[in-house]
Amino acid sequence: MNEKSYVPPAVWSPEETSGGRFASINRPVAGPTHDKELPVGKHPIQLYSLATPNGVKVTILLEELLALGYTDAEYDAFLVNIMEGEQFSSGFVNVNPNSKIPAMVDRSVSPPVRIFESGAMLLYLAEKFDVFIPGDVAGRAECLSWLFWQMGSAPFLGGGFGHFYAYAPEKYEYAINRYTMEVKRQLDVLDRQLATNQYIAGDEYTIADMAIWPWYGALVNNKVYDAAEFLQAHTYRNVVRWTQELEQRPAVKRGTMVNRSWGELHEQLRERHDASDFDTHTQDKLG
Repeated sequence: MNEKSYVPPAVWSPEETSGGRFASINRPVAGPTHDKELPVGKHPIQLYSLATPNGVKVTILLEELLALGYTDAEYDAFLVNIMEGEQFSSGFVNVNPNSKIPAMVDRSVSPPVRIFESGAMLLYLAEKFDVFIPGDVAGRAECLSWLFWQMGSAPFLGGGFGHFYAYAPEKYEYAINRYTMEVKRQLDVLDRQLATNQYIAGDEYTIADMAIWPWYGALVNNKVYDAAEFLQAHTYRNVVRWTQELEQRPAVKRGTMVNRSWGELHEQLRERHDASDFDTHTQDKLG
């Protein structure tokens, strides 16, 4: 390795300029940078998000709920452009003091309830509608164990491997090797679990699948970081099988479109305010 040794200073201070794709929105303090209220639509659930893996978790669940006929799960999804710093508006920070997408407000109750962190949203909605989470003690425990596994593991995939492999301004062998080893270990964890189970937590499709699929399914499908060959993702056959099964679900297809502002036009639905938006969107893109 030819990497230079870094000697940390006695007291750290941020560089005035730093490289990397997300340098412009990284800062060492919290709180809003500007005053702007969030828009409010007509439905009980208000979602402020972007179609990253964390955002997609919630839109998949909402679309699955609607597919089962839970009309109280109707929602408005407003696009939050994180590269423009919209997550630092006063309105967004009031909903999510951590300034990360997604953020959600349930206006079907009084006073309205704010929910932040994608895993918390999945659990909140599953409990609210009593679906996609097992009712028995053992099944619920297994589902929640995998839900929280994702919340703890994905930062190693995204902020660790994804950052140093795909986004960092310089490639460092130690960092890439460190996080590659961990991501392959995580894929092996999933592959072993899926070897004897149709879904992550057993034979039932749950919020655990909805949490894990947007990250690890996208990884083996080569839809994030362009790293499937590097990781030899095809060797995790059970993860590939599960990924392919879930991506065929109509609600998953719709959920991955919502708040998407990149890629093929037919894959994008920047905002969602009604179920008919998908039909109108398709007609607009094809016509």
